[in-house]
Amino acid sequence: MQDYSKPAIPSHLFAERGSNLVVINPGSANVRIGLAQQDFPLNVPHCIARHTAGANQGVPKKNVQDQMLNSQVTTAQHVERERAYDIIASLLKIPFLDEEVANNSYSNKMGRVDGYPSQSNRKETTFTWTDVLDKNSNSSDVLGRSLNKGESSKSPDSEESTGSRELRPSENKYREYICGEEALRISPTEPYCLRRPIRRGHLNISQHYPMQQVLEDLHAIWDWILIEKLHIPHPERNMYSAIIVVPETYDPREIKELLSVVLRDLRFSSAVVHQEGLAAAFGNGLSTACIVSMGAQVTSVICIEDGVALPTTQITSCFGGEDISRCLLWTQRHHQTWPPIRTDALMKPVDMLMLNRLKESHCEIREGEVEAVAVVHSYEDGMPAGSHKTRLTALNVPPMGLFFPMLLVPDDYEDMLEDTWQMEYPRRADMSDGFFPGISGGFPMWDSYPVFQNKPKKEDNIGLAEAITKSILSTGRIELQRKLFCSMQLTGGVALTSGLISATEERVLHAIPSNEAIDTVEVLQSRTNPMFVSWKGGAILGILDFGRDAWIHREDWIHSGIHIRSGRKYKDSHFLQAQALSYINS
Repeated sequence: MQDYSKPAIPSHLFAERGSNLVVINPGSANVRIGLAQQDFPLNVPHCIARHTAGANQGVPKKNVQDQMLNSQVTTAQHVERERAYDIIASLLKIPFLDEEVANNSYSNKMGRVDGYPSQSNRKETTFTWTDVLDKNSNSSDVLGRSLNKGESSKSPDSEESTGSRELRPSENKYREYICGEEALRISPTEPYCLRRPIRRGHLNISQHYPMQQVLEDLHAIWDWILIEKLHIPHPERNMYSAIIVVPETYDPREIKELLSVVLRDLRFSSAVVHQEGLAAAFGNGLSTACIVSMGAQVTSVICIEDGVALPTTQITSCFGGEDISRCLLWTQRHHQTWPPIRTDALMKPVDMLMLNRLKESHCEIREGEVEAVAVVHSYEDGMPAGSHKTRLTALNVPPMGLFFPMLLVPDDYEDMLEDTWQMEYPRRADMSDGFFPGISGGFPMWDSYPVFQNKPKKEDNIGLAEAITKSILSTGRIELQRKLFCSMQLTGGVALTSGLISATEERVLHAIPSNEAIDTVEVLQSRTNPMFVSWKGGAILGILDFGRDAWIHREDWIHSGIHIRSGRKYKDSHFLQAQALSYINS
């Protein structure tokens, strides 16, 4: 039942063409970026902390620039969450929420244990505050190297950065901006504000975070990675081309802005756009599959048939790995097993780092009570991390929120993107008229094309099994449906959750209506790390597609933008490429 048709890619092609191809796969929480010839990309937290000069001048301090964050859980959400917990408890054969809380005997066994000799394989959960002073050109390069460097030992994470390259050796000054993981480890007492340019699968545009700032931050983060991590300086950038692997959630206007950042600002010689789901299929050598992408903030499903993405099958839900991590914290607090420390996953990014590590180390899906003794840490302003030995309980409940999303209370308000895209933004002098809304040739061009008149809707309350089932059944052809149900592919960091594959198979099988002639389901094992399979597929597509008409050249883009015609087309996906994008000289 497995449908493998992996294209034969001679190693010499990777060596020849991959050495100057940079593959960029932007996500809400992390950006995966690297040379196509590499086995794994860098996996860098997709954020930037900028120095706030007015912090000492009476200006209200803001540690995180994201007005959509909402830490208040409504009564209705609380009731739904507890109900979802009890449904999951029944399935997993563990005590219901009120039963376990009533019988809880662990709350008195916690204690602060500074200096507690934690096991070597748990040391990665301890973080240190970032040194925000710009002392000299070399000091920042050695910061944080003892910290965890990512979710894969073969894919080094971003651990330090500096945004100020004109250094002043005579005095210590604040760094202008700090990118990657180090930005997440800045003490709240420091005059910095954290920004996340992408959130819930969209550019994080709001009245409080204008599009111009979002794009400037994207440029700064990617430029820093290219220079400091991939060692591609500005003078050599024109010798490289970029492959942008975009999630299905992106609006076509957002894709256009990413192309502008890559070609105009980062100064790549050419670029091509590929869809994440399609790239995931290629990354695992599949021509037909149901791709289930489970990232930090978004879960999406889309079906691929014979190397073509089917847009009508796309379903997107606004929950992911970070929601599971926050649910882990809620579960422990509800059971009174969490130490009496000030843990704030929304406004203290270092706490989210800690919770993500705990989730990755301890959460799994299996029947019976799943508990563990762990050391959690408190990060008080400017103080060294405090260690607290505690017992974590019900560790199999949070990841089950994928199937019962009522358990995963969202941390943000309704999607503001549609409103903010209608706002007027200042015009840049180095861009043609076609790049701005309200001007002839601007954004309305994208909306007029039939493919994008019906943007896929969010399905916030639909569980993973129902989303997969609904997506596959929407194809309408029984033979294709049977093939897709036996060719499910889980990608993204959440796909690494122990027990998720068997749980998905079981839940999907039960979600198929009894009147459907489907009795077999299978999740295929990934041939590479699920976190990077879309990135790897983008590298393969870029090498196979090298030199075709789909590539957009920098000068053509800057002078002409893109225009809809019947001439040049992307070949690989109806969803992105059927819009018949082409660029012309004017």
